[in-house]
Amino acid sequence: MSTISTLETMQSNELDLAGIGVGPFNLSLAAVLSHIPNLKTAFFERSVDFTWHPGLMIQNSILQSSFLKDLVTPVMPTSPHSFLNYLVSHKRFYDFTSGRFGSVTRQEFSNYLSWVAMRLQSVQFKSNVREVRFENGVFHLDFDNAETIKAQNLSLGTGMRPYLPECSKPHIGESCFHASEYLFRAPDLSGKRVVIIGGGQTGAEIFLQALTNANMAPSHVTWVNRRNSFSPLEEGAFVDQIFTPNYVKAYQSFSDTLKDQEYKGQKLASDGLTPSTVADIYSELYRRTHLSEEHNTFSMRPGCELIDMSKDLQGYRLTLESQSMEQNAELDVDVVILATGAKPFVPECMNPIADRFDRIKGGGLALDDHYRVQWDDSKTNTIYALNHGAQSHGIVDAQLSLMAWRSATIANDIIGRDMFDVDPGMCLVDWQGLPASVMHERADLIMTDRAS
Repeated sequence: MSTISTLETMQSNELDLAGIGVGPFNLSLAAVLSHIPNLKTAFFERSVDFTWHPGLMIQNSILQSSFLKDLVTPVMPTSPHSFLNYLVSHKRFYDFTSGRFGSVTRQEFSNYLSWVAMRLQSVQFKSNVREVRFENGVFHLDFDNAETIKAQNLSLGTGMRPYLPECSKPHIGESCFHASEYLFRAPDLSGKRVVIIGGGQTGAEIFLQALTNANMAPSHVTWVNRRNSFSPLEEGAFVDQIFTPNYVKAYQSFSDTLKDQEYKGQKLASDGLTPSTVADIYSELYRRTHLSEEHNTFSMRPGCELIDMSKDLQGYRLTLESQSMEQNAELDVDVVILATGAKPFVPECMNPIADRFDRIKGGGLALDDHYRVQWDDSKTNTIYALNHGAQSHGIVDAQLSLMAWRSATIANDIIGRDMFDVDPGMCLVDWQGLPASVMHERADLIMTDRAS
């Protein structure tokens, strides 16, 4: 591949594609594109090195998807940028396989991602794109150091922005913060009343750590969940079929109403609690309730939503709206940890052209099947948006599961031919909306291949 290693060199070259932000998704795209000869690409990241949710890298937290669904393996299993090659290169393949691990820790997967980022010449750190302009049929990327790079196409991979309940925003600080900053804040919870808002996996991991960290034991910890129960991850062979290209193809044919129903109905397939975390929490609560004198040190409140909060000299007073009680509940705490998720956003550097983007209901970017942003120059210059397709591509869009397939889909679109095989083959599940003719055609192709 033709790579461009410095900003100075890039000034004299027009890139085929410039990536803004280097998280797992744009990193996957960079890794896949590295296999295309003579394609000029560069991916710019303002940080000094690769990081992936460092504030949430809680010890022993595990990945909720298979390590085989890495940056490249599903579309190019022979790539040197695979997780298996990472294991081999670090002389740990046999130790890893001997462990027969059902999953991999997020820490090890993050190390793998960082390893790939350091290997790719197209990835540029300490490169902050200050502004993107579109002039004379080309994108102009202006950097903090006053350099400007030109590119025919863009890929937005700046991740998601922490979501904060409106009532919490005036109080954000040392004792009230988003969970994404948990390890950065390193709060001393000793003897304090702590509340965790949010019933997903992140909230579960912080709740468990607060319960089991003897060195910083809170006097009381409350876990608040807007859902009616603290539900485990929905998983299994048929649930996992949601995280396949075949399902994405079917989802794209659904009506907007059906898409909305599907998205809401699949929430626990991506945001449920890992069974091992559930077991650890339950074991600790059982111990506290029946085998010790600590039974008044925790509380779990499902079906409650934070609707207001105030601060005084004694701490914070939270107002919780309950789905099962007519009267709101009040909760007095010292520390508020908001495990309230994150939402996609368009980076500020895109402001000069952002008003030219088509939007969908709710304000999100309008994407086509190839992850292209619909805008008034989209026929000649493409902007690919990663992690902006929840409504157009389904709940899997924010997950790692299909990032390699998405990257290959985009790569094929960039070069105008199918260099990567993105056809998933015959469906195991007859998803509503996937035309029977397509399914039969794929079945015939598979049977022909097997016979040849």
